Amino acid sequence: MNIVILAAGMGKRMRSALPKVLHPLAGRPLLAHVIDTARTLSPTRLVVVVGHGAEKVREAVGAPDVQFAVQEQQLGTGHAVQQALPLLDSSVPTLVLYGDVPLTRASTLKRLLDAAGTERYGVLTVTVDDPTGYGRIVRDAGGAVRKIVEQKDASEAERRITEINTGIVVSPTRTLEQWLASLKNDNAQGEFYLTDVVERAIEAGVEVVTAQPDAEWETLGVNSKVQLAELERIHQRNVAYALLDAGVTLADPARTDVRGTLECGADVTIDVNCVFEGRVTLGDNVSIGPNCVIRDASIGAGTRVDAYTHIEGGTAGANVVLGPYARLRPGAVLGDEAHVGNFVEVKNAVMGRGSKANHLTYIGDSDIGARVNVGAGTITCNYDGANKHRTVIGDDVFIGSDTQLVAPVRVGRGVTIAAGTTVWKDVGEGELVLNEKRQVSKTDYIRPTKKKV
Repeated sequence: MNIVILAAGMGKRMRSALPKVLHPLAGRPLLAHVIDTARTLSPTRLVVVVGHGAEKVREAVGAPDVQFAVQEQQLGTGHAVQQALPLLDSSVPTLVLYGDVPLTRASTLKRLLDAAGTERYGVLTVTVDDPTGYGRIVRDAGGAVRKIVEQKDASEAERRITEINTGIVVSPTRTLEQWLASLKNDNAQGEFYLTDVVERAIEAGVEVVTAQPDAEWETLGVNSKVQLAELERIHQRNVAYALLDAGVTLADPARTDVRGTLECGADVTIDVNCVFEGRVTLGDNVSIGPNCVIRDASIGAGTRVDAYTHIEGGTAGANVVLGPYARLRPGAVLGDEAHVGNFVEVKNAVMGRGSKANHLTYIGDSDIGARVNVGAGTITCNYDGANKHRTVIGDDVFIGSDTQLVAPVRVGRGVTIAAGTTVWKDVGEGELVLNEKRQVSKTDYIRPTKKKV
């Protein structure tokens, strides 16, 4: 089977310089969703027809299994499919999809393909309450499809028909080539309609069959930002319900967004306004507090992520406590039972089992052993203005508040670092390190007061 995806339109109603098919749904281009679905059908040829913003589209979705055909002028859907013909295998059927219709399920497309087989012309239709603006499916008295008529060309009687054309069709490719070549543009739009191929098929004695999706939303397209927002909510609702069916507890299914893949173990709890991006894995008994953003992360069993925590490319082991207001950046790895508290940032650093940094701390480019206490206000000074350097801290180190560790530096096992110390030299095991200071007290001191005007 060939699959052709039409993605050449400008999308004027989007009011954007970005090609319509590249507008994001759940964090990925509309077209990417359609391509993903197409791949599940294992096509022999997968062709995307591009036009407006062709180079941007190629860059966004280009892959070894995707070929591109160019529609220089947008002269209608029939004309668009014509541009793809030289890239198709004429011995197998061709399925036509649309780059701005992202939610069609593979099961629905398989139903259409099964109905059409290799010799019939198949049309995906849907029955709606308000068919305004869509092409109507006109049937004869016996129920056979006679033609598809567009809204602007339909009679009053035809406009009352509620079964509409979705535009998704499958056809024998050899005959499709002939039918497309015979299309005319003598219609209200002045375009070559793919829908007119139905009449060519009927005239040729080819049976026209139809199939319908399980849900109307599978056939909805995007022509405006309003429609894009509506589809986003439909998609997120579907994802949320799938999570609920899998046993995840969502405080409010309408206030959880998944922009990628989210895999959850047993008894996972997610509070409101959380966003998951890329690939995220949550182990058993993980709890996520409200207003968290988690991207490309793995979180171990029993870990608690408190409110307003941001994780990007980080890994947390089992029974870790994160947040509130913590931030893990790429390369952050937290061992089991580690604590990273409020206003603590960890980047490209490893914290061993049971180590804690609970307040107002930056840990970057560091290897921290087990059971280390990092006091409030501690900073690893990892950047010298040109290069990054690493800090290495052994097990069971106690770091007092307001400490600066100037990398590259190594602190041995069991070291105690006094509060307010700057460490710029390596420290051996078990030592106490401090910067000696003298405290001065003055008697009879009078604090300044404001002068009265």
